[in-house]
Amino acid sequence: GVVDKLLKKANTSLVVGTSSWREQFAEAITVSPGDDEEVDAEEKLPSCSDYVMHFLTLFWKVLFALIPPTDYWGGWACFASSIIMIGILTAFIGDLAAAFGCSIGLKDSITAISFVALGTSVPDTFASKVAAMNDKYADSSIGNVTGSNAVNVFLGIGIAWTIAAVYHAAIGEPFVVDPGTLAFSVTLFCIEAVFCIAVLMFRRTRFVGGELGGAKRGRMLTAVFFTFLWVFYIVMSAMVAYCYVPGF
Repeated sequence: GVVDKLLKKANTSLVVGTSSWREQFAEAITVSPGDDEEVDAEEKLPSCSDYVMHFLTLFWKVLFALIPPTDYWGGWACFASSIIMIGILTAFIGDLAAAFGCSIGLKDSITAISFVALGTSVPDTFASKVAAMNDKYADSSIGNVTGSNAVNVFLGIGIAWTIAAVYHAAIGEPFVVDPGTLAFSVTLFCIEAVFCIAVLMFRRTRFVGGELGGAKRGRMLTAVFFTFLWVFYIVMSAMVAYCYVPGF
């Protein structure tokens, strides 16, 4: 009972954890082969793509190897340091995207919904992919989409605006955020979200049988349709921001 649970927990921590910075840096600078689903297969050598990806991601591997190992303080040091590192990198990506958009003449609203949003959503995309491949049901992969958006809206905007409001109140200045073309973008986003939900509900019927999977043709049509909605959203928001199309 309890002993088995403790042993299982300890074995799991040994599998997924690291015990020293030396081990982390050794793993960071070592070229490893891709994931092999065959457990009993012979040792696999790194391929050409593995070497390319290793050198492209070497800087980030070494950077995150600075995070304390999972054995320190029961994993809390690793958890806290990871959160801080993610926050710093998010701020860096936001400033870099804003500088890039300014250098090519893009407005901040378009930079935010294109480069910044795309950069911060790629990890969520891969997380949803892994969940879809490993889980029996689609709850985790699709729930991650709404969950990440909820965190971005409620916590991301809420905490930032709360801090800004408190700061401006402390110095005796009003805190006002110009909405710009936000009304049009949010309205268009909600309309497209309804279309996406309708497609998922249709796929849940007997014609497909589930939100994910099914025949190859159905999967491709769904992917193309969702991609079209994203491109249409970016294009229409940009046209309204640059006054080519009247907004509201």
